[in-house]
Amino acid sequence: MDILSFCAESVRFEGLQLFESKFEEEMFELRQQKLQQITALGVEGGLSKAAASYPNGFTWTAMLPEVRAQYDGESGEALEAAKPEVSVAGRIMAIRAQGKAGFAQLQQNGVRLQIYVRQDAVGERAYAMYKLMDLGDHVGVKGYLFRTRTNELSVHVTELTFLSKAMLPLPDKFHGLEDVELRYRQRYVDLFSDTGDFEGEGEEAKQTRLPARDVFVKRAAVLRALRKFFDDRGYIEVETPMMQPVAGGAAARPFTTHHNALDLDLFLRIAPELYLKRLVVGGMDRVYEINRNFRNEGVSTRHNPEFTMLEFYQAYANYHDLMQITEDLVSFVAKEVNGTTITNFGGHEIDLGKWTKLSMREAIVKWWPAAAGAAPEHGDFAHPAKIDAMVMSLRATGLSMPYVPADPLGKTIATIFETITEEHLIQPTIIYDFPLAVSPLSKVKPDEPEWVERFEFYIGGFEVGNAFSELNDPVDQRARFEAQLGERERGDDEAHQMDADYVRALSYGLPPTGGEGIGIDRLTMVLTGAKSIRDVILFPLLRPQAKVILTASEEESGPAQ
Repeated sequence: MDILSFCAESVRFEGLQLFESKFEEEMFELRQQKLQQITALGVEGGLSKAAASYPNGFTWTAMLPEVRAQYDGESGEALEAAKPEVSVAGRIMAIRAQGKAGFAQLQQNGVRLQIYVRQDAVGERAYAMYKLMDLGDHVGVKGYLFRTRTNELSVHVTELTFLSKAMLPLPDKFHGLEDVELRYRQRYVDLFSDTGDFEGEGEEAKQTRLPARDVFVKRAAVLRALRKFFDDRGYIEVETPMMQPVAGGAAARPFTTHHNALDLDLFLRIAPELYLKRLVVGGMDRVYEINRNFRNEGVSTRHNPEFTMLEFYQAYANYHDLMQITEDLVSFVAKEVNGTTITNFGGHEIDLGKWTKLSMREAIVKWWPAAAGAAPEHGDFAHPAKIDAMVMSLRATGLSMPYVPADPLGKTIATIFETITEEHLIQPTIIYDFPLAVSPLSKVKPDEPEWVERFEFYIGGFEVGNAFSELNDPVDQRARFEAQLGERERGDDEAHQMDADYVRALSYGLPPTGGEGIGIDRLTMVLTGAKSIRDVILFPLLRPQAKVILTASEEESGPAQ
């Protein structure tokens, strides 16, 4: 069975649909016929059928970005004198043929270069093959560089090699995939076709979104910058288990799996924290990990069940030390990636070099809504009746706020903070001193036992990182785990489980330690101006796609009414 017959047959089976429309099916058939003609031309030229239809490789002398970098500044006269020879390959993104000559645009690594193909230069057989090529095909060419009358750097082709056929048509050449969800589902198309969003026309056009490829190039630059920052400061990059017998290190619902050979239930990692602190116990005083975490939670513009975190730990440090490290780190990464600390996100210009620090209680007071009456005072947060009054006042304004009277006082305070302040935290802001009730792994403040040495930092209206002075008292840690078990019994499936081995590790002595986790996806959003976390994850989790093509029997009977 040939590929066309196989694909035509596959659309009859659920989960094996290839074509999204009858048009695509017809285009696939047409291009299959063209491929057969190209193969026949190659066989006539002495190639085997396999080498003529899907060759194994191509010998190139430079990549298109390298050619551009070396010769973009060369004049037409200099190129005419030197006739520098190149051998390059790429995907055809534009093509035309008039009579016995034609131009095409090749694209590789996001860079384009024009080629000029003449029948008398490449021969009749190669030119006939050129006329059978479509947008999306991959070709290799040999020739020399010159400039056209319009001064465009081009390759005058002397040899043309067919490399691969695009059997499906490319999206609109100016806009790529305009359906946002389709961009995520077909990232392989999005990466080579997306040119970003634009407003206006001509010279006044304003780009409002980076092309997909540029976003992921910057994401890679973010990771390089993070590693450079920590490596230069004597941190060791480590790897900790992604499958764990106890889900811990964060308040989150885990994914579960099972190891058959050991007959053992395991959890996909929700955080590497407890393992990284075991390493600090072991004498690795400065460690970091860029890790994949998995949390069985909802999907939104800021949440994906699989995401990337940076976590780092430093012995003999506390949360004040980490505040300074955070400011230095974010500023450094911004400069490495964008060349500046200024970024534009959500319609705001944000300076990642200028930071504000507020305690959680100060933030609540500062952004207390006028419609809720007089703002609370600092001392009010120690009194349950006054906390209840705050909740009632906020609800009276129409704010939707989850609240359970039986919740610990500190959990209610944290809920108030999340409800009224986060939207205001656009510029880089550190919020420090959190309630003990929502911080089971943090060290308490010496003078306020109901509050802990913890901070989160916010940029663009959402949390990007979370840090503690780490709890290192094994007796206190065990008691907090036991309290969390009580929360689990009351139905909180995000509460920590008991990790007895971690308590044992603390019993060998964890030095005073500061630890922090930073969301790489969210930081990349801020640095690229992406509106959704799905824009910075190559293959985000999506709902199953609805069936997009009718089977033959459905086409005959028509859709159900």
